[in-house]
Amino acid sequence: MANLHKDSSSPVLAKAEVLIEALPYFQRYAGRTFVVKYGGHAMGEPQAARDFAEDIVLLKAVGINPVVVHGGGPQIGDMLSRLGVESTFVDGLRVTDEATAKIAEMVLSGAINKELVGWLSNAGGKALGLSGKDGGLVSARKVTRTTKDPESLIERVVDLGFVGEPAQVDTSVIDTAVAAGMIPVIAPIAGGADGATYNINADTMAGAIAAALGAARLFLLTDVPGVMDADGELMSDLNPADIARLKEEGVVKGGMVPKLETCVTAVNSGCEAAVVLDGRVPHAMLLEFFTASGAGTLVRA
Repeated sequence: MANLHKDSSSPVLAKAEVLIEALPYFQRYAGRTFVVKYGGHAMGEPQAARDFAEDIVLLKAVGINPVVVHGGGPQIGDMLSRLGVESTFVDGLRVTDEATAKIAEMVLSGAINKELVGWLSNAGGKALGLSGKDGGLVSARKVTRTTKDPESLIERVVDLGFVGEPAQVDTSVIDTAVAAGMIPVIAPIAGGADGATYNINADTMAGAIAAALGAARLFLLTDVPGVMDADGELMSDLNPADIARLKEEGVVKGGMVPKLETCVTAVNSGCEAAVVLDGRVPHAMLLEFFTASGAGTLVRA
């Protein structure tokens, strides 16, 4: 048997050191809630889905309460194409008519939600698939957007159809599931006061739920390493003032803008911190949270 006292490079000792490094985080966040938005291209890769499921089940095993909110834009687009339903886009946003809304609910609350529940079950967890409709979790209100004519510069209101945003969050069903030892897996579909069904952006849904739960962390898993500065270097820590400045300078733009707006809203409304990180990196969430070096961009109020 090897003398472990003399062999500091031993893989066994290396594993022990990783666990010791993680111990303060286990202790600090036992019993707290992490809300994780899962989406992007990693959703379509079995190994990435398996890694993600193992990470979530590990969090549950060490006493942290993970709540998963998932997206599914590419899968909705694929199903619409298969069924021959044409989509209209305004400034990159899909106009969701009644037919599209029904298909979105079928894909999000059905196929994707139950697939994720299956991955978590295979990893040893007890997962419960939900949508915003279940237990009155999320009440939605209709979203409208404005667009500016490039020639006249006149703004006009655009009706996006059945696209919504969270108006109210009742966490009772999440609290019940967590108390029963389950991992809630939530599709971004919710009903409105008008009786209609609305499709909600998954980042926005996750942010609203994280704020309502007073979550210790909101994780937004994306297809980029995090927020990059003007030189292409990763920025590891930001606050709302930093983000406002970066938007004004044009450093933060495109799809990162709404993600960071979600982070700011969440941390200003009860969530302790939000993290934007690369969901394509194996176990990126664990690296961010349970190591001193971290990964991604952390946003705090």
